[in-house]
Amino acid sequence: MAYVPGAALLAALVVGCSAGTGTDGSAADSRPGGPTASPAAPAGKYRTLPDPCRSVAHSTLKDLLPGVAELPEDQQEKAYAGTASVTYDTDRRVGCTWKAEAPDSSRSLSLDFERVVSYDTSVSDDDRADEVYGKKEAAAHLPSSASDSPSDSPSASAPSDEETDGETDGKSDDGATGATEDLQPRVLDNLGDAAFLDDLLIRAGSTAQHRTVSVVFRTSNVIVTVQYTEQPALSTEIPDSKELQEKAQALARKLVDKFSE
Repeated sequence: MAYVPGAALLAALVVGCSAGTGTDGSAADSRPGGPTASPAAPAGKYRTLPDPCRSVAHSTLKDLLPGVAELPEDQQEKAYAGTASVTYDTDRRVGCTWKAEAPDSSRSLSLDFERVVSYDTSVSDDDRADEVYGKKEAAAHLPSSASDSPSDSPSASAPSDEETDGETDGKSDDGATGATEDLQPRVLDNLGDAAFLDDLLIRAGSTAQHRTVSVVFRTSNVIVTVQYTEQPALSTEIPDSKELQEKAQALARKLVDKFSE
């Protein structure tokens, strides 16, 4: 009779030890400070890109490329259709270019859409796109402040013999009244998440000078570049900064709205 209770007691101890071991293991796994998987950084807002050649209305192209209106109707349609850029991954980068010749000048427009993807789980697509955008802005060498005088900009001084023999990176110069601060390359407010404008006048000796205004902006994980160029027929004429800048900015704002749709 004394043996049976002892056996029962031994069995109870064995069961208790087994149950205690399971409880201790669960507590160890759930205790604060234990290893946990870090959530991946959020993906960007945009997973695809729109067709840039279909992103600009005919009415806008007609204004930006006045020479197209002088073409026969069938050639107008071809000119308005634009030429798609050659890319190897249309989910990551696409572009389109339009050109038009008029008696007094030739103009061209190009768009570039780049969707940035971060392959680092600790860095979001937006943050990576911001880094890419920052490098583009730094490469533009914008004036450090609005107080920079026009005389400090490369284009405000008379071109040297070396400049007139080839290309130069002279900045904004309106041609008629001289460079003004509000036309200098600069950061733009209220355009996407970040934006800047660059204005480049190319002097090429005896040939006509041409000007390219670039507006670059970021919206979430997409970077858009608008480039608008004019080359007058006469070498003595200088393209008007104000007109080109206003039209390039107006198009950029329309594109921001299109991406927001």
